[in-house]
Amino acid sequence: MGKVRQFEAGNYDIVVVGAGHAGTEAGLAGARMGLKTLILTLNLDSLVAMSCNPNIGGTGKGHLVREIDALGGEMAVNIDKTFIQSRMLNLSKGPAVHSLRVQADKRRYHEEMKKTVEDQENLDLEEGDVAEILVEDQQVQGVVTTTGAIYRTSCVILCTGTYLGGRIYMGELNYPSGPIGMKGAYELTPCLKELGLPLMRLKTGTPARVHRDSIDFSKMEIQEGDKDFEPFSFMNIDKDLDVDQVPCYLTYTTEKCHQIIRENINRAAMYLGDIEGTGPRYCPSIEDKVVRFADKTAHQVFIEPEGLTTKEMYVQGVSSSLPEEVQKQLYREIIGLENVKFMRDAYAIEYDAIDATVLKRSLEHKDIQGLFFAGQINGSSGYEEAACQGLIAGINAARKVQGKEALVLDRSQAYIGVLIDDLVTKGTKEPYRMMTSRAEYRLTLRQDNADLRLTKIGHEIGLASQDRYERMLDRQDQIQKELDRLSKIRVNPTQENNKLLADLGSTPLKNGLSLEEIIRRPELDYDRTKAFDPDRTDLRADIKKQVEIQIKYKGYIEKQAQQIRQVKKLENKPLDLDFNYQEVKGLRNEAKEKLEKVRPETLGQASRITGVSPADINVLLIHLESKKRSSHV
Repeated sequence: MGKVRQFEAGNYDIVVVGAGHAGTEAGLAGARMGLKTLILTLNLDSLVAMSCNPNIGGTGKGHLVREIDALGGEMAVNIDKTFIQSRMLNLSKGPAVHSLRVQADKRRYHEEMKKTVEDQENLDLEEGDVAEILVEDQQVQGVVTTTGAIYRTSCVILCTGTYLGGRIYMGELNYPSGPIGMKGAYELTPCLKELGLPLMRLKTGTPARVHRDSIDFSKMEIQEGDKDFEPFSFMNIDKDLDVDQVPCYLTYTTEKCHQIIRENINRAAMYLGDIEGTGPRYCPSIEDKVVRFADKTAHQVFIEPEGLTTKEMYVQGVSSSLPEEVQKQLYREIIGLENVKFMRDAYAIEYDAIDATVLKRSLEHKDIQGLFFAGQINGSSGYEEAACQGLIAGINAARKVQGKEALVLDRSQAYIGVLIDDLVTKGTKEPYRMMTSRAEYRLTLRQDNADLRLTKIGHEIGLASQDRYERMLDRQDQIQKELDRLSKIRVNPTQENNKLLADLGSTPLKNGLSLEEIIRRPELDYDRTKAFDPDRTDLRADIKKQVEIQIKYKGYIEKQAQQIRQVKKLENKPLDLDFNYQEVKGLRNEAKEKLEKVRPETLGQASRITGVSPADINVLLIHLESKKRSSHV
């Protein structure tokens, strides 16, 4: 801190450090739950900056956005105000993996969210570079900025993104910086080390931005948005957003492009050995793709607009840590980019993150009271992963101040629960990305039913509004009434009905069936069976979709619900954070070591720790039952 004179700058219930996608959700949640909240950010212009791709959602990520919305968060509401293209992904597959992905006008996304934050009661937004977290007797007391301002608080949420210890890499060139030319944060890392936080370096990257007028779109495949598109927010589900959508474009790298990369691979920062951190497995740089998939002669490249008021175009799939001169050579070998003009270079960025296994599932530190972490500092990657953690951290900081029990979503309730459980139970050595394959209960955790799963929870904690809650109840009621009605309509094997079925490509009836059973046939759906249901009233599209899913997947959904009930017995058995695993006879040494490191909160969480076997869990379960019986003697 040097000789800067410190001064008292204010008292708050919650102080959020960082105003990215995690920080804004955390700050809004705290303020909306009635707590006096402050967001400190290095630069007001970086609030929810889309430093990388200009879109929200995607496979797995779209589920997170819908869950954030159902709980009363802001991301879905904000993207519905500012999107310029919308597409539902994976429609050729089952509903469990359908995921909404939309292009954002990134400038407007920032402006609308900044306005929301500025207008929010109980919430202050201020520029400030936090250098120290004040902790006494393992309890947070406040934060101190580099200018000497002391903000007193009992809860701090660190949402530092890629700014903490940020360093940019472009070939042989590297220098301290945050993303997209913003300054980084360098004073806080020593404080975290002093507090005993286990730190690591992670890496991510971004492609170049190029001038629209220098692109030959005639050589590319146009990617239009969906004509019948869905909004992200459940609050807009019955509204016509009436957006003139902007197209994206699909093109490909070439063998000449790959040759340039191979010839210069020793100049990439990753291959020079300058970068310590591990990059994201599921979003590799173009040089990583060329090396790892040497047999491929082409890779997909998507050209996406950054907004309506700029000619910058995002070249998705071609992030790089190569020198600028090499970047320009290889980009000009991509089909349609032969005469491309750069506006911003591609780069890799390395930053500080923590080992999230030191956190509870509430995202509070296990030993330091009132210290919460959310977003990329926990090892995650992506706006959506950050936002959902920020929301949960904000909720739990508020509940801590209120003296209430923390909100913990388990793996059977939400993708948010899966993400947080993965991070705090297993940790990560590379930026963690949410995917539908990570959720073992994905058939019941669909994006289309997030409101039915989570709005009641959001309402009970004071975040989801009464209007939102009543909308959910009305939707739930309409769905159930239609399901009940269809189960009571009888379709008999008459000549007329069998002819209708034949016309629809379905087999004739031998016995009478309910209309629900007719709809369950693979070749039929809700709309195609209207001829058997002359009294049917026209329902909203989302209601019909939900009815059809619940009918067609009824058996699978019931089976998964039964699995969840069985797992809950194990999941909800609590373990003390200071549990002595050394006293458990028959527990393997590796299991003791891993359990003592992670200090799981439940037996279910313990069962997911890498290195802890089902046999170890059985030994632990027997030990707990034995202790329970002896305590009752």
